[in-house]
Amino acid sequence: MALEHSQSNDYYYEENEMNGTHDYSQYEVICIKEEVRDFAKVFLPVFFTIAFVIGLAGNSVVVAIYAFYKKQKTKTDVYILNLAVADLLLLFTLPFWAVNAVHGWVLGKIMCKVTSALYTVNFVSGMQFLACISIDRYLAVTKAMSHSGVGRPCRLICCCVWMAAILLSIPQLVFYTVNHNARCVPVFPYYLGTSMKASIQMLEICIGFAVPFLIMGVCYSITARMLIKTPNIKKSQPLRVLLAVVIVFIVTQLPYNIVKFCQAIDIIYSLITNCDMSKRMDVAIQVTESVALSHSCLNPILYVFMGASFKHYIMKVAKKYGAWRRQRQNTEEIPFDSEEPTEPTSTFSI
Repeated sequence: MALEHSQSNDYYYEENEMNGTHDYSQYEVICIKEEVRDFAKVFLPVFFTIAFVIGLAGNSVVVAIYAFYKKQKTKTDVYILNLAVADLLLLFTLPFWAVNAVHGWVLGKIMCKVTSALYTVNFVSGMQFLACISIDRYLAVTKAMSHSGVGRPCRLICCCVWMAAILLSIPQLVFYTVNHNARCVPVFPYYLGTSMKASIQMLEICIGFAVPFLIMGVCYSITARMLIKTPNIKKSQPLRVLLAVVIVFIVTQLPYNIVKFCQAIDIIYSLITNCDMSKRMDVAIQVTESVALSHSCLNPILYVFMGASFKHYIMKVAKKYGAWRRQRQNTEEIPFDSEEPTEPTSTFSI
């Protein structure tokens, strides 16, 4: 996880280090980053707590509705359900990173590897499912216009997305460990240190941002153009939703991936040689990645709660729950401490 890695990461190190491994967290011997850690101890737990509460509530509602109430599902519904599951699993890793920011990693090496891998799997798969949703919306519009076919089976696509995300998480399972400072960080073999870390960074940028962004940009631009040209339909609401989806994706994901790209370039060419600049880079990666994580809280609003169909199911569940509550309140109950007949009561008493 880049957030944890950046807290103790430094760009100063001895070139003749030949101990067999390349631990990027040991550079702090020359560049002390206590203020970076102090910032992380305050910022990350607060942000992660807010994101966890909001995201857990929104995505849990989405999973409950689609899994238990909506029987007839479209392909978009299946993608949204998988997206909500990925967001929930991602959010469940945040408490571990929040504690880690304050106290260090206390759960051992295995949990360090598993938590880092889960973070990558769900972050990457979430971005890929956003791209799948954009493709399905594009196909829905073009099918309505040109009566074209549906495309590849939905379940196969979902399996491919999850498998690609799992494969991308293998470096986390292999290289992440707990260092001597009780931090969960990647430790690469010395001969692979620079090239391996930079390659992983670039691969995550391509699969987790560049490819989904390209797909979403193309599909939504074509979809918007066809909606504008279509007569006799209400265009304002769908266009506003498409515009909101694209803007939120750019605002939340682009800054993080720009900083991540700069970090990868620095790993290769060692451009950052100033300690203050290195600290600013660490703070930037913490802030921008936190903003990127907030997308998991906004997904239910952007993709579900704006839809009339989902609102219908929400109201249906609310009415069902309300009727059940009223039925319970109107049930006649008899106190346990008396055998005499009593008047009906609407409250439970002992």
